[in-house]
Amino acid sequence: MTACATETTTVRRAAFTIAADGSYAACLAQGPGGDGWYPERWTLGGPEPYTVPLPGNQPEEQCSEVTPLPDGRVVIRRRVADRHDIVLLYPAGPGTGEHLVGSLPGGDAEARLLPPVASGEVYALTYDPVREMSAVWLVHDDQALRPRRLAEVPGRCGGGAWLDRTGRLLALDREAEGTVKTVAVDLERAGAVSPLLQITEASNDRLLLAEPDSGLLVVRSDATGEDRIGWGVLGSRRPMRFAECLRVPDAVLTPFAAQPGQVLMPEACAVALRADGPHGTSIVVWRPGERRATWLSAPEGWLAGAGLWSPGGTLRLPYACAHCPCGAAEYQAPPAVPVPAPVGSAAEGARADVPEGGRTCPVLPLQKALLATRS
Repeated sequence: MTACATETTTVRRAAFTIAADGSYAACLAQGPGGDGWYPERWTLGGPEPYTVPLPGNQPEEQCSEVTPLPDGRVVIRRRVADRHDIVLLYPAGPGTGEHLVGSLPGGDAEARLLPPVASGEVYALTYDPVREMSAVWLVHDDQALRPRRLAEVPGRCGGGAWLDRTGRLLALDREAEGTVKTVAVDLERAGAVSPLLQITEASNDRLLLAEPDSGLLVVRSDATGEDRIGWGVLGSRRPMRFAECLRVPDAVLTPFAAQPGQVLMPEACAVALRADGPHGTSIVVWRPGERRATWLSAPEGWLAGAGLWSPGGTLRLPYACAHCPCGAAEYQAPPAVPVPAPVGSAAEGARADVPEGGRTCPVLPLQKALLATRS
């Protein structure tokens, strides 16, 4: 655990987002007086975390969103009158520099930033209830002078997980005809939409987490008759498996980070989940190939749901409390239990449908697949 200077007052924080490479994070912060929110950047890539406040000319709304860039700048989405402004923030002497990138449609339209992508661009998702149409936007990269719409998807879309590290393949949970199914959007093929996850025709199937290196997908589905967490592998021919050790009646489990670097080893990926139950919030570490899960106590002041794995199996969890305004606790994943991979395993099928040169049709073939139960 990283030590920090002592602070006697508590700062509230919300909307905490970590860059894909773990170098920076950004959030909204509110001082003890409760006189408004302001953006705050965290530096996580050095020997000790530290924060830089980036207040503007007026307090931010709590509904604003922030995401860090690899160079330390911060992108913020603000609701302003009948639009959503995209603004770059950066330290400028004693104050905060601002650069308006552009605006997204407002009115009744909803907008939110998508999770950070490893290549460093920033994307957003909007929904127009009048047209019943969702849209994916590139709101910042080194070349874009203003937000650019890349794709339109019929229906209302939620979620958002990257299936690769280049910002090309995006998975979205789309509501249609009373059910939710996950689709893949290829942003380099004019926004081509293809089915990604459909376990049964009537089930609600959502993608919770994707790890691009191994192809591991963690999902939530009611295909078994109750909402359960399951897992599969992008491109695999094996059925979806549901983890018995994650079936906890009195707690809600939500995955938030998966171990990178486990190429062709999805069963060995360490996955961190947030567990909310009657006794508070805990952390669960689980590997899909094992029949167990390890429960850990969260650090005091953990910014719940925020964290990042290193390829070597170290989980870093940002926290802030009255005694430590900026810290990162580190946990080592329990040693993996060797599990022989049978012929035709998910690991063998992880790249079976990937042609040379990259994925062009990223479909996880799980429609009407058998429902296997795994612990």
